[in-house]
Amino acid sequence: MTLVPAHELLAFAAAAFVLIVIPGPSVVFVIGRALAYGRSVAIATVAGNSLGLFVVMVLVALGLGAVVAESAAVFTVVKLVGAAYLVWLGVQAVRHRRDLHVDDPDAARATLPWPVAVRQGFVVGVANPKAFMIFAAVLPQFVTPTLGRVPVQMLVLGLLAVLIGVVSDLVWALLASRLRTWFNASPARGRRLTATGGLSMIGLGLALATTGRPE
Repeated sequence: MTLVPAHELLAFAAAAFVLIVIPGPSVVFVIGRALAYGRSVAIATVAGNSLGLFVVMVLVALGLGAVVAESAAVFTVVKLVGAAYLVWLGVQAVRHRRDLHVDDPDAARATLPWPVAVRQGFVVGVANPKAFMIFAAVLPQFVTPTLGRVPVQMLVLGLLAVLIGVVSDLVWALLASRLRTWFNASPARGRRLTATGGLSMIGLGLALATTGRPE
């Protein structure tokens, strides 16, 4: 017996693709890491963000997604935690903008060890309200209850979305990291870029904090 019908897989893949590729907190954060620190840190950020996305997906399959979807209080807590973390990271980027010397790529990458990049990416990914929207509001619409094993169906569909997210984030990271080479000729450009990236994260965090509950 087919676990998830092929047409449901394709339909959900199309819906998830549209939602994932549209720049949100995770995409903007990955691009910021790529421009500020280079490809290695960006890829580590993608790994952490994807792990966070996977955790959200599993929690949804186990029932937490329904709670978040129904409880305004839980949703607000998740949203505000993620927003506060983005603002904090942005402030730190602005404060330490002179620590990044883009004329020396090796030194630039050393300023942010990959375990830190993975951890930061994970927090942004697991606290991204858009992930809960995808898994708690969109994914259940493609489940076929008559086939049984609904949690397993949700896991299969969720893994498909996580895979799409990994590919999308990697493409964004690689493209953004290529643009970084232009800044290697001038340390001042790197400082301005880091400050701009920090301010962007602050703005993103504030926007996330004031964004309404997805319907």
